[in-house]
Amino acid sequence: MTLPDRTEDLAAVHAVIAETERAFNTHDPDLLVASMADDVVTVGVNGARLVGRAAALEAARAGFAGPLRDQYARYEVAHVSFPRPDLALVHKDASATDPDGTPIGVGHAMRALYVLVREGGRWWVIARQNTLVPAG
Repeated sequence: MTLPDRTEDLAAVHAVIAETERAFNTHDPDLLVASMADDVVTVGVNGARLVGRAAALEAARAGFAGPLRDQYARYEVAHVSFPRPDLALVHKDASATDPDGTPIGVGHAMRALYVLVREGGRWWVIARQNTLVPAG
């Protein structure tokens, strides 16, 4: 059995995560939601569920103006699978850094699951679930 070549899809999925990291580190709420579908569902590390890009944008604006204004992170795609040709499951690990990208210890890291669908020639985040991971 020959598996399909996923090179382009993997590059596109990695680009979505890189865009998200860039948005977080530049505190750009519009960029943060640029690859989210209109009906995205997100769950933050505090367990709060948001439905829709507009709600995610509002939360990002508040976060970057408040508790996230001095936070930075490095994102790493840990695993990608394609259960269907138009569906990607992406596990992203995040660790805290200073503004220059140097890792810092804050007592935890974050792991996130992104669900992406390919529609209209590009990949869109339709769901994201964040989980805090204690330092170990």
